[in-house]
Amino acid sequence: MKVLVTGGAGYIGSTTCTALRQAGHEPVILDSLVNGRREFVEGFPFYQGDIADQALIEKIFAENPGIEACLHFAARIVVPESVAFPYLYYHENVAKSLELFRILNELGCRRVIFSSSASIYGNAKEYLVTEDSPLGPISPYARTKYMMEMILQDVCAATDLRGLALRYFNPIGADPGMRTGAYDPAPTHIVGKLVTCADSGETFSITGVNWPTRDGSGIRDYLHVWDLARAHVCALNHFDEAMEKMNARYLPINLGTGNGVTVKELVAAFEKVWGKPLNKIETDPRPGDVAGAYANCTRARDLLGWKAELSIEDGIRDALRWSLSERKKVLGY
Repeated sequence: MKVLVTGGAGYIGSTTCTALRQAGHEPVILDSLVNGRREFVEGFPFYQGDIADQALIEKIFAENPGIEACLHFAARIVVPESVAFPYLYYHENVAKSLELFRILNELGCRRVIFSSSASIYGNAKEYLVTEDSPLGPISPYARTKYMMEMILQDVCAATDLRGLALRYFNPIGADPGMRTGAYDPAPTHIVGKLVTCADSGETFSITGVNWPTRDGSGIRDYLHVWDLARAHVCALNHFDEAMEKMNARYLPINLGTGNGVTVKELVAAFEKVWGKPLNKIETDPRPGDVAGAYANCTRARDLLGWKAELSIEDGIRDALRWSLSERKKVLGY
């Protein structure tokens, strides 16, 4: 199937494009390259531009006839940044997605797979959450994902669009083939920070140690990015079947491992893979932080035929391998 992938030059989007191609699909990438990397789109049909640019999207569909679905990854994703710049996040994530959904419907692209986030569960009373658990996004970033879901749900109810909202938990690792991976020089996600500290000898901050969890640190569901990429392939392959089975036009689906891991437990796993201890300190939570949650993935298994296969240790090893490959590129060896 030929598919439009917005944000396909980013960490998750680019890894998913590789998985899509390996599965026989044809990704066509649209990315502004504000955050994405141009080298990640080499070998794919690529258009640089904005997701709200109707003329550009019409051009993409005209030059690539037969696009049957859109995988929508494009978004700003840094929680502290969203707290500091809420207008930027609501404008880039919400307003532009609204335009994208309108344009897709006008062009007859009826399937949308949206990159949502487990952060919309907020301070979940029960750490194990299902798709029917109460929603309570805390940060502007999380609220943009919540609003984008609500917009997609309403648009699907009123038009011919149908939408799957894939609620990611915490992606880690890199493409096992070392074709793509995380690339922020100042990462905000935990494994990226751990890798940076391992490389540099800097001190790693465990942000928040008074949460009501088994060891006081936050609890998360850490999902290998390749498993996440495979989930998008499964979502595309089973899109119509899932909608028919649930008699739905819009459907949220959790993507995680189903296992809750605390930050301290993740740090211990990292140190085991790394082979030596890190310098660590305990600090207050960051703005917008929550205790966390992990996923009930029954719906993904039953409707998409998907489950996570790679371990946290696999994700850590691949993150370290990717960091080494990036250093080699910079140093030229």
